[in-house]
Amino acid sequence: MKLIYNVEDKPKVKELLVFALQQLLAIIASTILVPVLVNALGVTNLNMDPSSALIGAGFGTIVYLLFTKSKSPVFLGSSFAFLPSLYAATAFGYLGIFLGAAVAGLVYVIIAVIVKKYGTDWVNRLMPPTVIGPAVSIIGLGLAGNTAAQFTKTDLSGLAYSWPAIACALVTMLVTMVVSVKGKGFAKLIPFIIGILAGYAVACVFTVIGNTADIASMQIINFAPLVNNFENITVASFFSVPKLALVEGIKEVASGSSTAFANLGTIAVLFAPVAFVVFAEHIADHKNISSIIEKDLLKDPGLDRTLLGDGIGSMVGTALGCCPNTTYGESVATVAVTKNASVSTIWTTAFMAIVLSFFTPFNCFINTIPQCVLGGISVILYGFIAVSGLKMIQTSDLNDNRNLFTVATILILGIGGLVFNIGKITITNVAAAMIVGIVVNNLCKTKEAK
Repeated sequence: MKLIYNVEDKPKVKELLVFALQQLLAIIASTILVPVLVNALGVTNLNMDPSSALIGAGFGTIVYLLFTKSKSPVFLGSSFAFLPSLYAATAFGYLGIFLGAAVAGLVYVIIAVIVKKYGTDWVNRLMPPTVIGPAVSIIGLGLAGNTAAQFTKTDLSGLAYSWPAIACALVTMLVTMVVSVKGKGFAKLIPFIIGILAGYAVACVFTVIGNTADIASMQIINFAPLVNNFENITVASFFSVPKLALVEGIKEVASGSSTAFANLGTIAVLFAPVAFVVFAEHIADHKNISSIIEKDLLKDPGLDRTLLGDGIGSMVGTALGCCPNTTYGESVATVAVTKNASVSTIWTTAFMAIVLSFFTPFNCFINTIPQCVLGGISVILYGFIAVSGLKMIQTSDLNDNRNLFTVATILILGIGGLVFNIGKITITNVAAAMIVGIVVNNLCKTKEAK
């Protein structure tokens, strides 16, 4: 892939800020959704703050970039793999969440030490393209159902199916695609921003008409977050401090209400196994971004450094935020579609995420972007992830039944949604499919291939 900006390139300041905003818009919905989903489960009284996830992602990404020596242009965001663990850990307060992330980070550190000592050849043998390729595809394809559902939703009226919502999603998707393919100059580098603004503008028109004529299917945007924020103008209407897990945890200890240390064993069991699951996704993401920038990140800066960056970045992101982080496929997809791999963009995105997490109007505006518009963007982001996985197996001989069975097993089980439930531990469909695929790949290995 011919890149417009390579990893070490530094765009002009004005361009850099717009590129960073585009990266932020690509990852922000998923990043802030994790605490929203934890709150929605309804049993916790922590009321996790979405802006905390944003600031945590920013700090976590900075740590990752430092460990990888600014050679990997990937942003870290809230990990969905830890969602069940996060929900269970809320019973032990913010300190329980932080300790859980620390345990998961420690697992990454241990794996990094092993990689440093024994190298990465075992990873390539254990996870060849016929394993990694379909696993990457599953990450994208597994989100296809949610994306299709987003297409039809109206946020204000709450309808699950609306033609105006579909129209907004299609406008968002098609404008983004056309700008990416046919755009000229700077516009070609910011297709996601242009697409989102186009979809949002159409949604605004529909919403105004829907409210005026009382047509529920056209009531798409819920402006309540912005309206409520400015009903009574105060300093908090413009600036607010996100809740930080470590700070809140210290308060819990000081008040004598914390039970986290007494339940450290339980917390460790909740988080440690998931770290191994996210490790598989870590390999897949880095294989993917390596193919885009045409540099093997598992060798330079090295898998040990990417693991340390991911693991310790997740710990810091949770301490100075609220959620364990992981490298984001949406970020990788943005790099690929825009052909902008400048790591300066990722640095700027990280600082922008931190600053904007304190800016209340920005967070309120993000909460007004309707599901249908996000769905239109998601088709491109998740679609790229799916296709890039398939591209990884192009050089594999699928006439060889060993390769065919391996790829088929992972795709079918992954898309089908197989998960392994072991007590309170849930091994996600991506990891479960990869595990079975690795077993198939090795069982079918012939003497010639050994």
